Parts: sequence; C-alpha cells; structure tokens
Amino acid sequence: MAEPLKNSLPFSLVEDLSHRLAADLPSFDEVSFLERAGNGWDRLELMARGERVAEALREASRLPFPVLAASLGKTLGPELEKTEGNGMTPFRHLPFSFFLARFGLEFPEEALDAMHGLTRRFTAEFCIRPYLQHHRDRTMARLSIWTRDPSPHVRRLVSEGTRPRLPWASRLREFQQDPSLALPLLETLKDDPHPYVRRSVANHLADIGKDHPRVLFDTARAWWPNGSTDRRKMLEHALRTFIKAGHPEALDLIGYGDTAQVEVSPGSFHPRSPRRGESTKVTFSIENPSPRSQDLLVDLRLDAMKANGTQRPRVFKLRRLTLGAGSRETLQAQLSFREMTTRTHHPGRHTVFALINGVPHLLGSFTLRP
Repeated sequence: MAEPLKNSLPFSLVEDLSHRLAADLPSFDEVSFLERAGNGWDRLELMARGERVAEALREASRLPFPVLAASLGKTLGPELEKTEGNGMTPFRHLPFSFFLARFGLEFPEEALDAMHGLTRRFTAEFCIRPYLQHHRDRTMARLSIWTRDPSPHVRRLVSEGTRPRLPWASRLREFQQDPSLALPLLETLKDDPHPYVRRSVANHLADIGKDHPRVLFDTARAWWPNGSTDRRKMLEHALRTFIKAGHPEALDLIGYGDTAQVEVSPGSFHPRSPRRGESTKVTFSIENPSPRSQDLLVDLRLDAMKANGTQRPRVFKLRRLTLGAGSRETLQAQLSFREMTTRTHHPGRHTVFALINGVPHLLGSFTLRP
C-alpha cells in the first residue's frame, strides 16, 4: 500500500523546525507552538498539516512578520539540484508556503524575498497568488526581474505563478480576463534555455487558450516564424488541445493543415474482446494513392464507454510521417485498460478512429469485458 501523502510532513519535522527557530529567536515559545501545531495531528491530511503549522507559527510567536519570515528562511534546506524527480521530500517546506500566503500581505517586499528562497527548494506558485491579487504592480515588477534569474525554479515561478487556471489553486480572475497582463513575461521566457521553464510557458498559454483562443493563436503565429525547434515544440504543447481536436488553424500552424488524400484500412484488434486490466493492440495501414508525397500527423481516438452508456473520446499521439507517392505504412498502437486511481474503465463497446491531419477515419470497434 502506498505511503499516505500526509506522512511527507511528520511531526518530527515540526519539532525540528521548532528547535531551529528557538535557537535563532530567543523569544520564540516552543512549548506553545508545538502544543498548537500538534493538536489532533494524526487526523490531519497533508494540506491541513501545512496550514496548522503556519497558524501555530503566527499565534505562538507574535513576532513581526519580517522577523519570523527571515528566521524561517534560515531553516530551509539546500536548493533543489533537479527540476523534476524530487519526490515528496520538498513538502517539508509546505508550512512556509501557507505562512507567506496568509500572513505576509502587509509586507510584500519581505514576503517576495522569502518566496525567492522558497521556490528554489519547494514552490511558491501558490503563495504568490494573493500578492498578484493585492499587490499586482509591485509583484509584477519583481517577476519581471526574475525572468532573468539564474535559477530555473525562479524563472518557472514567473510563468507558473501567473497562470490564470493553475491546477489546485484559486483562479487569477484579472489575469483570466486580461491575458495581456502576463504575456510580456511569457515573451521573455519563450526561449528559456531550460525545458522546465518552457513547459510552464506552454501550459500558461494553454490556460489562456481556454478563455481566449484568439489570443493563443495570434501569439503562436507571432512566435512561430524563425522560431527555434525548442520554441516550436513549446508552442505545439500550448496548442495540444486544439491539435487533438483537429482545429484547422492549429493544424495549419504546425504544418499539417492540408487534408490528407489517403486510404485507410480497417483496423484489426488483438485481442478482440479484452478484459479490464488487459490491453488490446490496434493495427491498421495508411496508403497514399496520390502522385505526390504527403506529410501526415496521425493520432488515435478512442471513444470509450462511460458509466451512463455513452462514449467519451480520448486522443493519443501516434506518429508523424511523410508518405511517398503510392506508398503504404502499417501502424500499431497499444490501448491499455489497466486500472488506475485517476480513470475507471467501463465494459462495453469501444470505437477507434485514426485522426489523420485532424480528419477521423473509422478503424472499427471492440468490446471491453468486465
């Protein structure tokens, strides 16, 4: 059984934090802090633990925010050496994020200084959002400086922190209504040397596209010409939802706007009736009967059965290929129905299409068994 997420912040780390603060701040009341933080600790989930420690810090210390924030900064561990694959260890700093979000708004400069240190060890994309709402100009000025920071963690915060639809965070309504607020920051970061930062720029642009598709397309068209391979990959990621949906302008932008003149064979499925937890292999062929070669973007669309008996489409990336005149290509894809906590597979008829330059071609159907 997987370790509960809340165990990423055990009470032993809170006790260690308390000892460090007491050593730096003689007036810090360790007894009161630990009593407040530890009340009902075992019943608290991860986020509730982070919030409880932040509240206990505020209530037990009664120190001015700048003093306590500076002392908390001294307790931070070493900077993250990697941008990914750090596991849950950085969540030991979760209380600091809650503390900055809730108690620093009267001291924005000191809070932003603290976030600069925190994001290099954990993340500040959540705690910076209240400052964008209450101190927008001051925070945006700081973010503009951070676009040139040596740390990719700090540069990523510029894009990720201003995302209007950041997952698991409150919406930034002003930025959602007016994407031009953040676009100058993204402009500076669009060719960032680190893929960690460019991926955030792409996700931010995708957020914009959900509310303002015209802004997304105009931005992509402005940035595409003479763009590096990395920049174009970033823009394709930003446009991914529209590309999967076969949106003509998105396909045209990435070079697959022409309707493919192809013949597609019926698909074969092996096994024809897989069970939940198993997989099936789809095999089909594409033939180019025309006298010229064609550039093809081939995806697979699975219309999967839902609990209510209707089907829901899911699109999977498959291949890009140039098919010469009169030539034929056979493609295969594996569709897995392994049980996952994030997706339930329902028995019944599933239909599969090949999407070729956005146009669906029916391959056939199969039945998923219980």
